[in-house]
Amino acid sequence: MALAMEKGAVALLVVMFAALQVSIAAVYKVGDSAGWTIGNVDYKEWAATKSFEVGDIILFEYNSQFHNVKQVTHAEYRSCNASAAITSHTTGNDSITITTRGHHFFLCGVPGHCQAGQKVDINVLRLSSMAPTPAALLSPPVPAAKVPAPSPSAAAPLYASLGFLAEVGLQLAMALFAASVSGFA
Repeated sequence: MALAMEKGAVALLVVMFAALQVSIAAVYKVGDSAGWTIGNVDYKEWAATKSFEVGDIILFEYNSQFHNVKQVTHAEYRSCNASAAITSHTTGNDSITITTRGHHFFLCGVPGHCQAGQKVDINVLRLSSMAPTPAALLSPPVPAAKVPAPSPSAAAPLYASLGFLAEVGLQLAMALFAASVSGFA
């Protein structure tokens, strides 16, 4: 019976972790309503107002006849050089999922656009809330400190609610798992 409870707790934990990963990712449209363009947006200021996390989606919307998106190194970002880009995007509606911490540098490779300010540094400063600390697993559920930034989508409040519910469920599942495992020690 106890082994069945442990397996059930593990299964619940896996399901809740998967739900948490899907539900708390924020979608950030670069430049908000202006999108990815030149002259209208201070992308450094735009990025400074965001709290990016691993798993977030960065959406570049632009006119593909006039712009593109190149992911580059820090040196290439500073010098506005897209000749050896890490990745290139040209659809006009590019979604990029952030998978690692640190700086992610993007610029428009059209000559003169980067120099005119069409470049952005997406900096993921901390670990995602998808990986709770051991202390958090033993404490009562607390609302997430980070709520995804409002997006143009009307579904943003739903995503924030789902993120909180998934986090509470994950903490509960992990607490049940810890309790079932400690019963065998």
